[in-house]
Amino acid sequence: MLAVWIGAAFLLGLVARQFRLPPLVGFLAAGFALNALGVERTEVLDELAHLGVLLLLFTVGLKLRLKNMLRAEVWGGASLQFGLFLALAAALRADAPFVLLLAIAGTLAFSSTVLAAKILDEKREIRAFHGRVAIGILIVQDVIAVGILAATGGTALGPTAALVLLVPAAIPLLHRVIDRVGHGELLVLLGAVLALGVGAYGFESVGLSAELGALVVGMSMAGHRRAVELGEALWGTREFFLVGFFLTVGLAGLPTLDTLLLAAIPLALLPLKVALFFGLLLMFALSARTAFLAALGLASYSEFGLIVMAGAARQGLVPNEWLVATAIAVALSFVAAAPLNRYSHDLFKRLEPWLRPLERRRRHPDDEPLSFGSAEAVVVGMGRVGTGAYDYLRESGQKVIGLDSDFAKVERHLKAGRRVLYADAEDPGLWPRVSLDRVKVIVLAVPDTEAKVLASRQLRRAGFRGLISATYTFAEDREPIVAAGADVTYNYFNEAGVGLAADTLEALAPAPVPRTRVRPRRDPVA
Repeated sequence: MLAVWIGAAFLLGLVARQFRLPPLVGFLAAGFALNALGVERTEVLDELAHLGVLLLLFTVGLKLRLKNMLRAEVWGGASLQFGLFLALAAALRADAPFVLLLAIAGTLAFSSTVLAAKILDEKREIRAFHGRVAIGILIVQDVIAVGILAATGGTALGPTAALVLLVPAAIPLLHRVIDRVGHGELLVLLGAVLALGVGAYGFESVGLSAELGALVVGMSMAGHRRAVELGEALWGTREFFLVGFFLTVGLAGLPTLDTLLLAAIPLALLPLKVALFFGLLLMFALSARTAFLAALGLASYSEFGLIVMAGAARQGLVPNEWLVATAIAVALSFVAAAPLNRYSHDLFKRLEPWLRPLERRRRHPDDEPLSFGSAEAVVVGMGRVGTGAYDYLRESGQKVIGLDSDFAKVERHLKAGRRVLYADAEDPGLWPRVSLDRVKVIVLAVPDTEAKVLASRQLRRAGFRGLISATYTFAEDREPIVAAGADVTYNYFNEAGVGLAADTLEALAPAPVPRTRVRPRRDPVA
């Protein structure tokens, strides 16, 4: 049976890719197709799906900081939007018990954490401002969902739930553990232990959501210098298990005419949901672009809505048809949201003349333009390579500034006396927000090839005419970076070899050989 699931998911995922749709649309279609052929969900598939969700949320947490979640636009946007849907439910079903109103409001208001995290991660926009806002709102929604589940009998909160407050105290111990596991299979196992054991099982054992636990524990590890490495180590395992999640959504139940008509109600309300998020985020002084992208990221219904509706069905508050209709609405919202988010930036460009006038005059601090001051050189990615480039440029008399998307790394560089700003080079909104008039050269020292391609392309679109220099590791990586707009590329291995040879010559020479005579080989664009 596992071979059938995997084969169907691969085949329809490949078809979706040919139509330039995310493969997850094909995975959902595979679930519906298998359902129509009489294939049923099993505990094994449900368990695989659950593991995929937990690993995804853990790796998303590795890229976030709790202090960025405690923002007015996050808590205010999520709670006000839920309150409006609760008022709508009360207006439509004034005679309904309050518990049922909570269940209806939660089903309509909540967005899919899994889908949003998956799409933002694939687009490399988790750390972009709109990505942080969207994920923050989803976290608040998860907290609200825990309360609704308790009210509908889905889970019971007790005094032991307060034990989660001990998580911050355990962070130093967890950081010491990750320092000792090396870079191999133990790192993967540690990630699984943290996500599934400490996070999921730990939170579940005190009556809280396993999904929330995986996300919170991931966030508690976000400040560690090896957080990115840990996330990359879990990537393949996470992606495999996540296929099971999208299959289970399609296998939730066969639609009938009645359930399709019932599912049409939340689907018709989906544009209203996006518009509410957009308006609320504008109210908190976000730019039209940030509010639009974040709202589109939340343009789906949540797997938590299924859980909430299942709790209401168990209590006899709603018929089982409502549960099937909710599953259909969730699945179809996924199908609609995936392409919308894929082309979200293009959509905003088309709608910008109508959306920009809706902005408030006061601008959110994170949406304010960045200033590079008098910097003539910018180093993007302040890891070991970027730090070396920064120090060399500074010692050569250049006015240089560094950028990095890791808050902890930025703080360390500031303490060391380097001028480094927090910014994500892959954020499409970054380069239009900065003045590049004085900048002569930009060094792209981020490790990911796709990040360098995106940054080069966005810089050229923003009108930058200076020199773009980028590193690369493998020969096949060079051409996409050059095609995106880079002028000079440097191969890690070539430069390492030149440095090794230079040090060797210095050791052999009777007099010191000046290192400045040995230039690392560069690959200029012809």
